[in-house]
Amino acid sequence: MAFQNDAQSVDSASFFPAPEGTASDSQSAVYDDLHQLLAVLPPQTAALIRQHEQADQLIEVILDLGRRPEARFLSGADYLSDQVVTKADLQYCIDRVGFFGGDNRAGIEKTLHRISAIRNRSGDVIGLTCRVGRAVFGTIGLVRDLVERGQSILMLGRPGVGKTTALREIARVLADDLDKRVVIIDTSNEIAGDGDIPHPAIGRARRMQVAKPELQHQVMIEAVENHMPEVIVIDEIGTELEATAARTIAERGVQLVGTAHGNQLENLMKNPTLSDLVGGIQSVTLGDDEARRRGSQKSVLERKAPPTFDIAIEMLERQRWAIHEDVAETVDALLRGRPPATQVRAVNEQGEVVTTTEAPQLPAVMKGRSPVSGLKSGGWRASGRMVPPKGGSSTVQRLPLSSEEQTFEAMLDHSLNDAALVYAATDAGDGLGLAPEPTVGPNGEDILRIYPYGISKHHLDQVIETLRLPVLLTKDLESADAVLALRAHVKHHSKLRQIAKVRQLPIHTVKANSMPQIVRTLQRLLDLDDSNVKAMPNLSLYSPNENADELEALEEARLAVEQIVIPKGQPVELLPRSSRIRKMQHELAEHYRLKSCSFGDEPNRRLRIYPA
Repeated sequence: MAFQNDAQSVDSASFFPAPEGTASDSQSAVYDDLHQLLAVLPPQTAALIRQHEQADQLIEVILDLGRRPEARFLSGADYLSDQVVTKADLQYCIDRVGFFGGDNRAGIEKTLHRISAIRNRSGDVIGLTCRVGRAVFGTIGLVRDLVERGQSILMLGRPGVGKTTALREIARVLADDLDKRVVIIDTSNEIAGDGDIPHPAIGRARRMQVAKPELQHQVMIEAVENHMPEVIVIDEIGTELEATAARTIAERGVQLVGTAHGNQLENLMKNPTLSDLVGGIQSVTLGDDEARRRGSQKSVLERKAPPTFDIAIEMLERQRWAIHEDVAETVDALLRGRPPATQVRAVNEQGEVVTTTEAPQLPAVMKGRSPVSGLKSGGWRASGRMVPPKGGSSTVQRLPLSSEEQTFEAMLDHSLNDAALVYAATDAGDGLGLAPEPTVGPNGEDILRIYPYGISKHHLDQVIETLRLPVLLTKDLESADAVLALRAHVKHHSKLRQIAKVRQLPIHTVKANSMPQIVRTLQRLLDLDDSNVKAMPNLSLYSPNENADELEALEEARLAVEQIVIPKGQPVELLPRSSRIRKMQHELAEHYRLKSCSFGDEPNRRLRIYPA
């Protein structure tokens, strides 16, 4: 039986009054019942906490056998005493806490405190984590307008950022202020506290306890079938069965408010167990025309179904949240490689909610540049221009294009369309200060005009920009000096070969849409030295955003190749990485013309690089 303080055995309404002025939600009222938690701790430890100057900011107390007792506050951790914790101290706490459940958690009745046990192999308790549970009123002022919409809300964030606290307050607002029938699925009793009587912080909302954590999905369905809720509140959706149950509930027209494992929406998308919460991810094979229209590979990832949750909230900090008001739109944008615009809400020092919108980041080749003026040359995508080069000289006199050839060229042009940059070419006009067409390369070389077909425009621009190549991408086949195409596309398009033959244009092919293949082809085309494949590669080619985790993984792969694989002729296994980073490592291994493969199961899937 959970510990109960006799002094608190009166009706909940009498000792936990509802806060006044909740309409503003800007001023938070905190109730922590700290004295009840201190009552289960060893007397000497409790006395030290009462005397501590930051007692009101206490987060948890750590009692580990043979170690000094530790108190953790918002500002950091502090040892309470030089005396180590003994078995008698732990037993003192256990006797007052009572029964620990299958998840090694216990609580104090009519409070939100949580005591978690660490056991040895024999099952004996050798450590306790005593976490302070606080009911905080006014925490949802940041998203109260979203709560009142009646849409399903998913909350994400790291442990300790306040997800459960916000969930508890949302349940109370929905039940008391909006007069809705709210049922809380309280698996670990963190939302409504321990004991049979729920904590008054949830207001009129009802609480259903779960006998075993693995039965949470069954209780979720039972709540809908038996108790006619308008809102279901769930903390920590963590299994595929629970994700399926959440979708079933949402399809029955019940509003869902829940939390899930994951720090950001992108993490949830990569989680095969929980990706269904945001619609699920599936691989789709596109037709040739659609792939060219999108400028992507034929196999792409797309959202499988409508998301279970309409709104997603990333809790960056306690008073700073990122809002995705349309989860479907956000997921679609991320799958297409376009970072979505994010609304960020924060509480300033005056207690006011400040809302800002963070625009999506531009591709690396366009960072720090205007799409209209003051641009560096580097191709039509880098400069935001989609106009034929002017004043270019050609060494070969070409015949005018026939109507048939013009028709086919228009079809090819369509594959290069980039809607995000059309504005710069058509609407901006020449009178707004566009940079003049470059006639020489970055080092004074002659400009080589290339007509790309079927090759990733992003990869091409990245290579040209990073390596400072004297190359200009053009949409005008007549003014091009050469055609750069994907080998598979050239093979199946005899018309392209015919036009190139008539125009006396050389066609250079790329085997695959990978960075090393494009680099080597451009080097051969420009007669650059490509013999030294062991030279240190430019890692920014493979990580255009220069993300610290990506660069660390690439540097790991580079050192493994240059210090072990090549000189010693031995295969090397790298550390587990995400699929996106493993792809970068694969491309880096290809730069050295080495074979690599991924093996193992997620999240421990990793790369193995083999000697030549």
